[in-house]
Amino acid sequence: MFTPWIVAGLAATIVATSFLSGIFGMAGGMVLMGFLLATLPVQTAMVMHGIIQMAANGWRAILWRAHVRWSVIGFYLCGAALSVALFVAILFVPDKPLVLIAIGVTPFIALLLPARFAPNILKPGHAVVAGAICTALHLVAGVTGPLLDAFFTRTELSRQANVATKAVTQTTGHILKIVYFGALTARPGDLGIGWELAVGSVALAMLGTTLARRILENMSDRAFYRWTNRLVLSLGTVYIVQGIWQIATR
Repeated sequence: MFTPWIVAGLAATIVATSFLSGIFGMAGGMVLMGFLLATLPVQTAMVMHGIIQMAANGWRAILWRAHVRWSVIGFYLCGAALSVALFVAILFVPDKPLVLIAIGVTPFIALLLPARFAPNILKPGHAVVAGAICTALHLVAGVTGPLLDAFFTRTELSRQANVATKAVTQTTGHILKIVYFGALTARPGDLGIGWELAVGSVALAMLGTTLARRILENMSDRAFYRWTNRLVLSLGTVYIVQGIWQIATR
C-alpha cells in the first residue's frame, strides 16, 4: 500500500501542507486529504490524515498557546461529544466521491451564510453548534477548516488567536477521527500504518508548522483573512469537480 513513491510524495506533501496550515490555520488539510484519497483507501486515508493533522495542529497550539481562547474549548467539546455519540451508533464510512464533494462544498456553505446568521465562536451556544457540525464533518469529509473558519471570521480575533484557538479545536477533531476510523470502524492492523510511518509523519508535520511561524508573524490581519478566503474557495472548486468526475466515470 505504502510504496516508496507514495511515501516520498507523502513526506513532501506533509511538510508543504503543514506549512500552509501553519500560516492560515487551515487549507493544508484539504490539500493533504486530496493526496491521501488519491493513493489510499478511505479508512487508511482518514487515519493517516488524522495522525498528520493532529501533530500539525497540536504543535501549532503549543507554539501559539498564549493566544488560545480557552473559554471556547469547553463549549466546543460539548457539541463534539453529541456528534461522536451519533456516529458511534451508526458506524458510517463514506466513499471517496462523497468525501471529495463534502470537502469541496464546505467553504461555499460558509460563504453563503446570511450576515444575520453569522456565527461567532466566542458565543457559548455558537461554540456548541460549531463542535457538533465540525465533528460530524470530520467524520464524513476528514476536514472542517473552511466551515470552522466561518465561526471565527466575524469575531475580530487577531490572526494569532484565530490560528491558535482553531488549532486546539482541530486537534480534538483529528483525535476523534483517528479513534473512529482506526478502532471503531476498522481494526488497526488492517490499515497498514506502521509506527515508523506514523512517527515520521508527526515529525514532518511539526517541521512544516514551525517553518510557517515567521510568515504568520509578519503577515497583517487584513492580508490573512483576504488570502484565506481565496485559497479555500479555489480548493473547494477543485474537489467538487473531482468528486463529480469520480461519480460520472464509475
